[in-house]
Amino acid sequence: MFIGNWMERGERYFSDALAVVDVAKGEAGRFTYRQMNRRADALAAHLRDVGGVRRGDRVALLATNGVEVLDAFFACGKLGAVFVPLNWRAHARECREVIELTSPRALIYGAEFRDTAAALLAAHAHGQPIFQHVLALGAPELPGAVAYDEVVGGEAAPPVSNEQVSEEDIVCLLFTGGTTGPAKAAQISYRMIAWNTLNTVVHELARGDVTLTHTPMFHTGGLLVYTLPLLTLGGTVVIMQRWTAEDMLTLIERERVSVLFCVPTQYQTMMASPRFASASFRSVRFLTSGGAPLPLPVIEAYRQTHGVVFKQGFGMTEFGPGIFSLAAAEAEARAGSIGKPNYFVDARVVGDDGAPVAAGEVGELVLKGPSACSGYFGDPAASREAVDAEGWFHTGDLARIDADGFYYIVGRKKDMFISGGENVYPLEIERVLYEHPAVAQCAVIGVPHGKWGEVGRAVVVRKAGAEVSESELLAHCGQSLARYKVPRQVVFMDALPVSPAGKILKRELLRMMAP
Repeated sequence: MFIGNWMERGERYFSDALAVVDVAKGEAGRFTYRQMNRRADALAAHLRDVGGVRRGDRVALLATNGVEVLDAFFACGKLGAVFVPLNWRAHARECREVIELTSPRALIYGAEFRDTAAALLAAHAHGQPIFQHVLALGAPELPGAVAYDEVVGGEAAPPVSNEQVSEEDIVCLLFTGGTTGPAKAAQISYRMIAWNTLNTVVHELARGDVTLTHTPMFHTGGLLVYTLPLLTLGGTVVIMQRWTAEDMLTLIERERVSVLFCVPTQYQTMMASPRFASASFRSVRFLTSGGAPLPLPVIEAYRQTHGVVFKQGFGMTEFGPGIFSLAAAEAEARAGSIGKPNYFVDARVVGDDGAPVAAGEVGELVLKGPSACSGYFGDPAASREAVDAEGWFHTGDLARIDADGFYYIVGRKKDMFISGGENVYPLEIERVLYEHPAVAQCAVIGVPHGKWGEVGRAVVVRKAGAEVSESELLAHCGQSLARYKVPRQVVFMDALPVSPAGKILKRELLRMMAP
């Protein structure tokens, strides 16, 4: 069975239902499933017939969130080509490194990235230009580029498909967040997307649901959390080009959003908006948080102000976003937990010897299941290293399981430091700091110390208008933590470095704090 033709099936089952709302395009940005399939057919036919794109060829896209991201993804699915969404926040040099690694045959670029696209077109491999075909989204166009709108807005193309595509074919390359080191290109197969969709759907998604996609669609959060699962069910995906709290509050009400994923800092930013109390959340069935633990005061504020409930999730690029889920009924009583493994995921917490640890003990979280990626593109050594002899994927996350089977992330293996012979897990300290009403963002890192080896340094962003001193925060930590866990120093900053997915980049903090 050819499983890559999502939009052909979408048109077959939900033809006139609203599939996508591209907010930046106004009324012209509302597309039914039939229209989405026609756009995908048109782009696929053009890439095949004019661009020479075949099964396994890569197609790169350098553009902000918009319907074009889905056009390119679904067109690649029809051809058996591999979609490579580029991080538009990256430096041109970083984009070029990705291009030289993946050697895409075609490039689609947005007008605001014309200069970066021009630099990428100069990239060569084995003495030959990498790109054989270029499409431009809007003006100005580079010499030789084809106008994208003329391709998808022209006459209807005949249906496009490639029956040779199997479930193990790679449909896209998504780069890891790179929070602790260089990003790697996870190979996302049709099989992985199908099982991630099923893991997501079993947790109460419904055909009539509407979601807001606002996280960058070059990451798993933007493409796989709710976007593809809902477009498989017949739901509606509302795409924000760029996120602001004010726009999100407006769109939740206007588009009658029913399910929503954000990282904790975004929920906190919305809470700080003057419009938060008066905004309407009547259409919302539940909110989902991931990327970091959600502070209990945030859960309470949304429940008390709007009567909405939270689910906590946990995922990663290599295994999909739908790995763990904490039900809304447990959100407050189990605050800080990521819940239990989703239906088609096996999980363990193991020691250095690979054996499961006892309940309450800390070890590495390992995973097994059909939603695993197919290794890292162009990096066979990293692919082998990530999976052990028994087939368990090693996440690099430290975790523990309580007596009731609920999982808690303790921190990244690389973030842990040893102070006076004791293991210190920064996430435990960060959770305590977030309980202070003046703390908007925080991160804890280990820094060298002559006597104890390493000690903690907390880096804190205060909430707007809030005042708190270093001594007050250290005293606050001392009320809940053992002495060796209490940071020796608090540094205040206006903002913390974050990845495009909203995760705090501790490697950047370490670099900034280096003596």
